[in-house]
Amino acid sequence: MTMPTSLPDNTTVTLQQLINLSADRHSRLVQQLTAMMAEMVQADPNQITAIADIPFQQFRLDSRQLSPNDVFVLLKSQTSDDQKSRDYLLQAAKNAAFILSEVDPTSLFNTVNETSPTQATDNKSVDLPCPIMYVPNVRDFLGSLIQARLQYQQPVTLPAVIAVTGTNGKTTISQLVAQLTQLTGKSSAVMGTAGNGRLGALVQASHTTGDALAVQQFLYQMGTEKAEVLALEASSHGLDQQRLQGMPVTVAVYTNLSRDHLDYHADMAEYAAAKAKLFDKAHFPDLTHAVINIDDEHAQVMLDTANASGLTVWTYTLDPAKLATFGAVSVMPSLQGVKITLRTDFGDGQTDTVDLVSPLLGRFNVANLLAAIAAAIALDANTNDIDMAQIMCAVPQLQGAVGRMQRVPSNDGCFIVDYAHTPDALSQVLASLKTHCDGQLWAVFGCGGDRDAGKRPLMAQAGLAGADQVILTADNPRTEDPNVILQDMQTGMSTEQYQRTHIEPARQKAIEYAVAHASPNDIVVIAGKGHETYQEINHVRYDFDDSVILEQALAQVGRI
Repeated sequence: MTMPTSLPDNTTVTLQQLINLSADRHSRLVQQLTAMMAEMVQADPNQITAIADIPFQQFRLDSRQLSPNDVFVLLKSQTSDDQKSRDYLLQAAKNAAFILSEVDPTSLFNTVNETSPTQATDNKSVDLPCPIMYVPNVRDFLGSLIQARLQYQQPVTLPAVIAVTGTNGKTTISQLVAQLTQLTGKSSAVMGTAGNGRLGALVQASHTTGDALAVQQFLYQMGTEKAEVLALEASSHGLDQQRLQGMPVTVAVYTNLSRDHLDYHADMAEYAAAKAKLFDKAHFPDLTHAVINIDDEHAQVMLDTANASGLTVWTYTLDPAKLATFGAVSVMPSLQGVKITLRTDFGDGQTDTVDLVSPLLGRFNVANLLAAIAAAIALDANTNDIDMAQIMCAVPQLQGAVGRMQRVPSNDGCFIVDYAHTPDALSQVLASLKTHCDGQLWAVFGCGGDRDAGKRPLMAQAGLAGADQVILTADNPRTEDPNVILQDMQTGMSTEQYQRTHIEPARQKAIEYAVAHASPNDIVVIAGKGHETYQEINHVRYDFDDSVILEQALAQVGRI
């Protein structure tokens, strides 16, 4: 992401000016900045006056991107590497106007370099060329601070934000929300795994949720482009690390929670707690509505948080027996999509039903659609401009996200590319496709390297439980040997399961094998990478797009 061209890099501002600017328009930011200044006074009363009035240009989180007179914000390393943090700080100090540090500088300067003990020192013997202030809770207002800096040069109206969190469904729901709002007359943008930008012009993203600087710059850029709505994916990492602080989230959506990212979170309870932050007005003061999937076993954590924050809580379900704001009374699948009877109940004593035709494949995409419809209506509720009929009429025009239940054309058979990379997601994809399948269902998938190894046999079992034929292959092996990953996946497999499993480490060959052996009535799903256009091996990203490889394989055997 790049900075808006309307914001010259040589424009300077001071912290005190940001406080003064914000006084008229952002009272919460004034409180946050004032609290920060007060904390800095406590830390070092002799330097605070100088810090408050030092002109600077931009905030930077990467010391390599610093220009003279930028402010460097030193955040804690997720690996708690004090030596690296110390190196970043010393490098940044050469150019920075001043430094705000989440890390206590004293602890950094007292840390012994194990490889070079003679470089150990203390804070008194280090004469930094710029002031440094220890602000341990800088993440509490960093996003707001960055946005205030962006608004200083050229104030713009920021888009309303709908944020989606959960293990599965975030990308599809955010894309559907953007499409629905666009089709009903609002200029929309998206931010997430499949890319960032206006609909039809997405730029590939490196993270589901970028760092605080990237997120705020993108929000501001969308404001300059007159986007009215931004639908974004809120990852558990991003929420836990407060990367979305300062985002004007008005509607928050929860999809589901299943095993994922346990290499980062200690357990599922911690994972759920990170997700629940999205429904807490203490973190997102602009929140008005929560949209929550009550079919998920962890939904109560989100419901409790949303209710404690006084939000308007809307629920959705695929179970006709459950009472929810949005419920699918009936679902009739076909390879062309699904027919849905939707029941709405806003608690006003009036229940309505409407018939919808969705082009999206899969039962779980019915849940994603309900969430998107609810979010779009909730956004309208904030402006008292609800037109449910218009939103419902837009449903047949929707398109699924790239790499999410994406059908690759063929003369016979059915070939699907999907991002499912967790046991639960793979189970849902296979269960949905099974209802469409007259022949055998094939699943081609693997597991990523350098990630939660405990998930590997669970992925294999999910595939074997849902598919008739399974092909285990490489995903993104990263720095691991693909054969070791595949061996982990085979843990606990029975003789019967081995008989319907083919193991091929080379992903292209695995796809070609499936295409060559699947019958005309079979369905083949290539899972795990979806929209990704690369395969990462030993720190190198090689060109690899499942949909492209699949199309080539189909052409080779005359199936397209």
